[in-house]
Amino acid sequence: MRPLDVLRTALWSLGSNKLRSGLTLLGIIIGVTAVIALMTIGRGVQQGITSRIESQGANLLFVQPGSTSSGGVSGGQGSGSSLTLEDAFALVDPVFAPSIKAVSPQIATNAQIVAGRENTNAQVIGITPEYGLVRNAVIETGRLVSSGDILANSQVAVLSASVSEELFGLLSPVGQTVRISGRQFTVVGILEDNNVGFGQSNQVLIPITTAYYRLASQRTAQGGISVQSINVEATSQEDMSTAELEIATILRLRHRITGDDDFVISSQQGLIETLNETTTALVLFLGTVAGISLFVGGIGVMNIMLVSVTERTREIGIRKAIGAKRRDILFQFITEAVILTMSGGVIGLILGLSFGPILNGRAVLGPRPIETGFSLDIAIIALVVSGAIGLLSGIYPALRAARMHPIDALRYE
Repeated sequence: MRPLDVLRTALWSLGSNKLRSGLTLLGIIIGVTAVIALMTIGRGVQQGITSRIESQGANLLFVQPGSTSSGGVSGGQGSGSSLTLEDAFALVDPVFAPSIKAVSPQIATNAQIVAGRENTNAQVIGITPEYGLVRNAVIETGRLVSSGDILANSQVAVLSASVSEELFGLLSPVGQTVRISGRQFTVVGILEDNNVGFGQSNQVLIPITTAYYRLASQRTAQGGISVQSINVEATSQEDMSTAELEIATILRLRHRITGDDDFVISSQQGLIETLNETTTALVLFLGTVAGISLFVGGIGVMNIMLVSVTERTREIGIRKAIGAKRRDILFQFITEAVILTMSGGVIGLILGLSFGPILNGRAVLGPRPIETGFSLDIAIIALVVSGAIGLLSGIYPALRAARMHPIDALRYE
């Protein structure tokens, strides 16, 4: 038989049992829709995490304390952090560190923030004015911490948008006072939540000197002011490796290190790659879970094809008696199975894609809006898998039909 005749016969056979074909089709549609929808949500989460991290600075390096026992004598070691405020200032050196654009040390602690009768727990971060440049901080209202605030140990605070909403509602908090760990601070600005640290929207920024002297003082054995991390912005992405080498050289000289480093340098790109690996595993997991329903739909297709072979035994015998070959019968039943699954795949693809715009930007599973992200590979995978399931689920029934002896088939009642 010609391929066109096989296709026409398969369509006629499926059309003669519309209800059964429709119910079989429904299983594939649900499976493909679930795969597309869940993988689209997973891909959106992945893209959202990446863009949110990149928005805080593409050329960012993080210097954090490492082991406090090194092979030499460290000028900034002792109990607590091995990094000091002086270490951060030493990195701003156009001669020894030309690849470093800006440096922002920070001290962080958790505290209760109180405004009138309202209160909330937040991460309080002591910063320098360079924080805005290094972390791409965007001030919604007011201003950021200034150099004058650092020198005067001013008790001023910049609230993240979420903290501002919890404490003051829709009112502007600029100029109002809040109490942080029992101390009174004046609010001078509101920070957009898109620019706060990843995974932490409740944040309050204060001068680093105020954080040290008023909230979280900790000195090294040599009397230096300890910092928990130093944010360093390189001049460009191409200079990231050079900037990392310059940081390591300066800190090793300052700490007189001859053995293992007492600090760790990581990059924003390394964090993105790590999170991408995690979220990719999540996307694959969601796709696998949704794929189970698609597999169940394939079993339904095989079951219906076996029923169809049994019902059409006499038809198979007549066709073989008048000259139909084994491959004609084989191709016809495989074609029917593939048409079922591919039709379901196309409909499921359309339904799955429609979920993206509907769910995008909506807070369905929590307070944070869902982000969706579709890519062509998701559609291709869904259609290829649905076609493969149709092929695999149709092979056994087709082989069973093709192997029938025409005389036995004609005798069948």
